[in-house]
Amino acid sequence: MSGRTSARAGSGPWHVVTIVENLPLGADHRLRKQVETLLSHGCRVTVVCSRHELNAPYRSRADLTLVEYQPPPEPRGPLGQVVEYAWSGLAAVVLLARVRSRGRVDVVQLCQPPDMYFPLAGLLRRAGSRVVVDQRDMMPELLAARYPSAPRAVTRLLHLFERRTQRAVDHTITVNEHLRDRLEVAGGTGKVSVVWNGPVLARVDAARPAPELREGCAHLVVWVGKMGVQDRVELVVEVAEALVGQGRTDVRFAVIGDGERLEALRAEVTSRGLSPWVTCTGWLPEDRVFRYLATADVGLDTSLQHEVTPVKAIEYMSFGLPFAAFDLPETRKLAEDAALLAEPGDVDALARALAEILDHEPTRSRLSRAGRRRVEASLSWERQEPSFLAAVGPATDPGPPRSRARRHGSGEAWPGLERQVRPVG
Repeated sequence: MSGRTSARAGSGPWHVVTIVENLPLGADHRLRKQVETLLSHGCRVTVVCSRHELNAPYRSRADLTLVEYQPPPEPRGPLGQVVEYAWSGLAAVVLLARVRSRGRVDVVQLCQPPDMYFPLAGLLRRAGSRVVVDQRDMMPELLAARYPSAPRAVTRLLHLFERRTQRAVDHTITVNEHLRDRLEVAGGTGKVSVVWNGPVLARVDAARPAPELREGCAHLVVWVGKMGVQDRVELVVEVAEALVGQGRTDVRFAVIGDGERLEALRAEVTSRGLSPWVTCTGWLPEDRVFRYLATADVGLDTSLQHEVTPVKAIEYMSFGLPFAAFDLPETRKLAEDAALLAEPGDVDALARALAEILDHEPTRSRLSRAGRRRVEASLSWERQEPSFLAAVGPATDPGPPRSRARRHGSGEAWPGLERQVRPVG
């Protein structure tokens, strides 16, 4: 570590290269926040990602370089997933080598899953780069959620890749304490930290309600997120059908996002005769999503993944939006006092929880205040930014070049940060 540090001193801004496999930069909300943070603290940033029109606003940014590759076809089934990973991994390695040949790379951040970059991590560290993993999901659990009948041998292989990754990198950040504990067991002891995926509150507070989004209904319920098989977005339709079947025609459901399940979801809404009450918007830019969240009365989460902290829940809470969800361990830890929770998989119970929030203003107000307080205290990106910077620029280093970091206690603070703020678990 000290050898890499002395080589950097006085040699200009840190160069951070980020590799993201399954999303363009323009669609990756977490990575966009990280990139903005790095740029605002004087780093030069390169992002290796798939080519997409959503990347257009970033191609002309100062101190930001996009290195894009042609994305593979949308994967179909397990074999398609393997092809996608192989294609994207090979493209990333080739493009990273090209970037490395043109100059110094101080930090490489690998956005995972998949856990396939550990051979590259070892080479990068020997070449003098610090390697940081941003672990958003765990591959064995993701495989089980998407393909329940997958062979056990594949699951064992994914666990092996997980262990190899943790032993090959300098540091890992992840999105909740459950995943942190799991990664430490896998070999990341002492070098794994939690960076929650909260929104930037300044942008949240700039959003304004748009009553026309209710489309004439008294209440607006929102679901926001990617629509993969594992996200169980089809359960939103079942909840809507349960309420409409009880004569509730005063509720509009807005299902916001895209992914492999979008067209099937739209077909399901039509076949069940729910089009007057359910709108599937497709992908929307952040400002329009935030307009929906600022207008809505209640949020909804239908995930059944026990290990996942729902990003949508943090977004709901940031808007003071109470929500209904299944009673899963990470959801309960995150927002027990900001949501009503139902027995996992019980759609009728979830519909009842949703109706209770809609119909009982004191409950709605109590949940709203609790959620917003939690985000302000610990979950917003403004609170998480110091933990992210500490992972990318470790306390054992003297800080970024040109003496821009200031010592604070036993660690290092980056410029513009008066203190390190630890996320509240």
